[in-house]
Amino acid sequence: MSQHERHRKNKKEFIPIDWERAEKIREVLHYLYEINKIVPIIVEGKRDKKALKEIGFDGQIITIHSGKSIYEFSENIANRFEKVVLLIDWDEKGEELYSKIGENLQGMWEDFASIRELLKILCQKEISEIEQIPALFNRIAGKSLDVKEWEE
Repeated sequence: MSQHERHRKNKKEFIPIDWERAEKIREVLHYLYEINKIVPIIVEGKRDKKALKEIGFDGQIITIHSGKSIYEFSENIANRFEKVVLLIDWDEKGEELYSKIGENLQGMWEDFASIRELLKILCQKEISEIEQIPALFNRIAGKSLDVKEWEE
């Protein structure tokens, strides 16, 4: 390995801070945090739930992967809640789940569909999983995310 290659390898790569996009992500997540005080959020798995809890969400977060079929899961949700937020990953598997659960829970989640769509746009193609949002935010903002920052 040449001296130049060693220098490049040891040198920390500059990661540009994107304040504007980071702020928009924080605003969307804070809005979701406020909604989650009264409406449960449905996520794919435990890591998605853990990521939301780590950034300050303290409302009800329900994971899909609980050993039940999609139909059983949807029936259970429909019997327990009037409204829900579907915050499912936007990778191929997530889109399929989003479509199936969305069909089963018609009329319960559509009011909040724009939240997921905004996050997809703001996260661009860099990430496709909910669990990756805190790390993306930390990278583009240069600081940790806390959705409770705006609470008074």
